[in-house]
Amino acid sequence: DQIHPNYYTNAKVTCACGNTFELGSTKEELFVEVCSNCHPFYTGEEALVDTAGRVEQFRKRMEKKEAIQRERQTAQKHKNANSEVSEDTNSTSDEDNQEEAA
Repeated sequence: DQIHPNYYTNAKVTCACGNTFELGSTKEELFVEVCSNCHPFYTGEEALVDTAGRVEQFRKRMEKKEAIQRERQTAQKHKNANSEVSEDTNSTSDEDNQEEAA
């Protein structure tokens, strides 16, 4: 009537970064992807875990969005510059017309 699993007080844990340590567990050996030695929260470094290229897809979308915004800004600047030039030419022609009328 032994319903509880065996408890190992010195279970070996191995991380993907190579770090190993011991703790209590119902399994004799454990493998983990992230530990306190390599987790960005504890190291203070930015580490992206790229799952099926999702990070790269996100970066491509952001670059595309930024490129579209830059194009819109340059188009707006050209539009504003052209309208200022046409206003200047219209105002000088209006002045010329007024001088001719006088």
